[in-house]
Amino acid sequence: MTSTIDLAPPTMLRVGTRGSRLALFQTQRVVEALRGRYPTLGCETVVVSTQGDRDKQTPLSEIGGQGVFAKELQQAVLDCEIDCGVHSAKDLTSILPDGLMLAAVLDRADPRDVLISRHPGGLAGLPEGAKVGTSSRRRMVQLRIARPDLEPIELRGNVDTRLAKVLDDPDGPYDAAILAAAGVLRLGWELKISEYLDVAIFTPAPGQAALGVDCRVTDKTTRQLLAEIAHPDEMIAVEAERAFLRTIGGGCRSPLAAYASVEGEIIRMWCMYADETMDRIATAEDEADAEDGVALGERLARTLQERVEA
Repeated sequence: MTSTIDLAPPTMLRVGTRGSRLALFQTQRVVEALRGRYPTLGCETVVVSTQGDRDKQTPLSEIGGQGVFAKELQQAVLDCEIDCGVHSAKDLTSILPDGLMLAAVLDRADPRDVLISRHPGGLAGLPEGAKVGTSSRRRMVQLRIARPDLEPIELRGNVDTRLAKVLDDPDGPYDAAILAAAGVLRLGWELKISEYLDVAIFTPAPGQAALGVDCRVTDKTTRQLLAEIAHPDEMIAVEAERAFLRTIGGGCRSPLAAYASVEGEIIRMWCMYADETMDRIATAEDEADAEDGVALGERLARTLQERVEA
């Protein structure tokens, strides 16, 4: 496809990112996709420090949960310090700040969670009372459903840090950890995976494994550039998941999950929602026409809220 945008040098796009190894890797994928479409486009990678990166000790639920890895990047876009920000889509709030839009979702990596373990046999092979590291209340709920005898304990840090705490510290407290497959695979550590967890039980967070790029609504050139690298089916799926999150109440601290997959003209969705105490839990699975993905996400959110909050 030939672009209608004049990209003769010195056109330059300032692409914002967090500074972790994984974030930089993901941003490079976006840059390569842009350069593949526009060979003359110059891209400058700009690292922005976020609250979630600076504070690696406080549980995410206490420092703001969703948005702690995105707010500073988004503010830099709004302040015109960068032209767009690259995010793990699961880090984005359900409603973007005024003036921003989700301009592209790229092709998605493996959306599943994985188990990293010192013990053989995957999740079923963990001994009774084993300690499983995670910073996600969603995973704590799902772990309770799958293996109520296990003990979830807080585990923060970059993907490589978390892997090291489980596998390289024999005196540490962790028997295992649950992480997103995408991060482990993108860093080339697939051999460290003990088990891929079923999305019907360990349903991912909304946007998990997808890369989202936001930009200013008024920046038409950047919007058009990003539209050229967007994956149509993943845009539909992620928007359905974000509709679920938005309808539940995007900033709520209740554990939730939503994963959608588009196959042809059909979108299928798996969801989970629990109350803040993690005692009342509801799950659902349904499908709809792909063009009705947002409505599907909204409907499932209302259904699960009614079951949990009744």
